[in-house]
Amino acid sequence: QELPEMALLKFFRPESTPVPARPTPEQLSNLIKTSLHYPESFSHSFHQKSLCLVPVTLLLSNCSQAVVDVMIDLRHKTTSPEALEIHGSFTWLGQTQYKLQLKSQEVYSLQLKACFVHTGVYNLGTPRVFAKLVDQVTLFETSQQNSMPALIIINNI
Repeated sequence: QELPEMALLKFFRPESTPVPARPTPEQLSNLIKTSLHYPESFSHSFHQKSLCLVPVTLLLSNCSQAVVDVMIDLRHKTTSPEALEIHGSFTWLGQTQYKLQLKSQEVYSLQLKACFVHTGVYNLGTPRVFAKLVDQVTLFETSQQNSMPALIIINNI
């Protein structure tokens, strides 16, 4: 009795499609870099005009290769008593929330106005910035890392 001829079996595996790795919370909180541009000090005559308006530019840079949805909230206030003692309170004039989309590596410049009623040292670093990848299905954006305090000195003329 003859043995049947042995054939080599070949196994084929389809090319594995790489599953995109989910970005870590650390990566998601560094999608957008922000910087505030404003005068270091600003002189205003509070006797002539009680409100002092200072132009401030919020620069948003998309650090990722992806399209990112960005939400800016200006309603956040510093509520700790120590911060208020040092910096006092001020108001952002105009629109308080912005939603925009930044392309890969795009830099966007947002023009803001800060309103002061007293002389003093203030921290302009109150805008909260949230971001998420456009193709990411999440209910909320990730809060972006906040930069250092942005101090401005308001003087009376």
